[in-house]
Amino acid sequence: MNKANIGLIGLAVMGENLVLNMESKGFTVAVFNRTVEKVDNFVNGRGKDKNFIPCHSIEELCANLERPRKVMMLVKAGQAVDDFIDKIIPYLEEGDIIIDGGNTHYPDTIRRTKYVESKGLLYVGSGVSGGEEGALLGPSMMPGGSPAAWEHIKPIFQSVAAKVEDGSPCCDWVGENGAGHFVKMVHNGIEYGDMQIICEAYQIMKELLGMSNAEMHEVFAEWNRGDLDSYLIEITRDILAYQDENGEEVVDKILDTAGQKGTGKWTGVSALDLGIPLTLIGESVFARCLSAQKDERVVAAQTISGVKANFKGDKAQLISDLKDALYASKIVSYAQGYALMKEAAKEYGWNLNNGGIALMWRGGCIIRSAFLGKIKEAFDKNPDLNNLLLDDFFKETVAKAEKGWRNVCATAMMNGIPAPCFTAALSYFDGYRSERLPANLLQAQRDYFGAHTYERTDKPRGEFFHTNWTGRGGNTTSNTYNA
Repeated sequence: MNKANIGLIGLAVMGENLVLNMESKGFTVAVFNRTVEKVDNFVNGRGKDKNFIPCHSIEELCANLERPRKVMMLVKAGQAVDDFIDKIIPYLEEGDIIIDGGNTHYPDTIRRTKYVESKGLLYVGSGVSGGEEGALLGPSMMPGGSPAAWEHIKPIFQSVAAKVEDGSPCCDWVGENGAGHFVKMVHNGIEYGDMQIICEAYQIMKELLGMSNAEMHEVFAEWNRGDLDSYLIEITRDILAYQDENGEEVVDKILDTAGQKGTGKWTGVSALDLGIPLTLIGESVFARCLSAQKDERVVAAQTISGVKANFKGDKAQLISDLKDALYASKIVSYAQGYALMKEAAKEYGWNLNNGGIALMWRGGCIIRSAFLGKIKEAFDKNPDLNNLLLDDFFKETVAKAEKGWRNVCATAMMNGIPAPCFTAALSYFDGYRSERLPANLLQAQRDYFGAHTYERTDKPRGEFFHTNWTGRGGNTTSNTYNA
């Protein structure tokens, strides 16, 4: 009997569609699910008469795999992954590979890689983006872990991944241990930011300009034919035009409380841990948190007075400015995301291919856009680029968009329309281009109340000083100083 090229545990939406994708590319897949009826239902349903080997135990799954065995899990992140690893290991031999394709937090992948490698096996933690449709037709895949595993999984992963115009697969090796899941986490954080700035543009058009869904549909359709061409702009265009069986616009019937699965929060926490200002993505997470406080907001709307929206300017100009604000804020979001990945690579000893990551995101995933090709070009030109805002293309693009961006932020603020991500991005831009920030006063405050010391502009970096501000303090200083 022929053995399978790969085994998959977990036949939920992503798992089922991914194995159908693998089989359509010529691979034989052994499948197992903890609820074994799902296995039979699948092979007698969508998988009927295809190259699947149904398995009713992990032992049977592993016995049906060619060497080196490749066992991929698409199960809920957390304890379930650890449980399955321990159940799989007894049926594997040296050099076999365990793959986690779920939305796992990268520290868990770092830990699991070490654990699985200690057993003589190889481990891969891979981000898989694109949702149900991506899994079936071609996702973006971001594998990292044991480097020796890549040559064995590469033919399968790159075959099933999305392809860009020149045929390049949206999948390449990301780096060691948790690198793949870290990059997927940052992808999801950027996704949070992209979605929020689109929502801010929508709210300004709706509440300040009084535009109908049909009018906004036309604007997003136009934007999708230009620099903002992307999956999220495209689906926003379609959402605004969608009507139910009664001819009513569905978007207006949806409750304004946003959910989240935690990956945006993880991105923000990682940025705080690593000391990277990830302000736009952080605000996008907080915007979802604020949206969830619906009952409080309803009460507040009835009891707190404030400025009311009253726009008397040039409507067409503000729509044009909104496009600039979206584009410039998007650039800042990616600049911050890449700065976070650069710092994480230093912290964890990863060798990240920044241009390759942009290519992986060009197709299959939720943040796919034409814009990503420019990021790849920037890192091809300068692999050591510290910040995308320093690249000539992005520097010039933001310069052209700056006037409109500022007008949008100012207009929103003056009319009481919340724009947390537009304004956070602009503040970061202004802070990043400032040679001098008011942190000198902040350091004086810290030294005043806690003797935390400070550096001086007229002395070499690395020398620290303390002032006895009140005349009552001594010469003892704090030994904790973070520049």
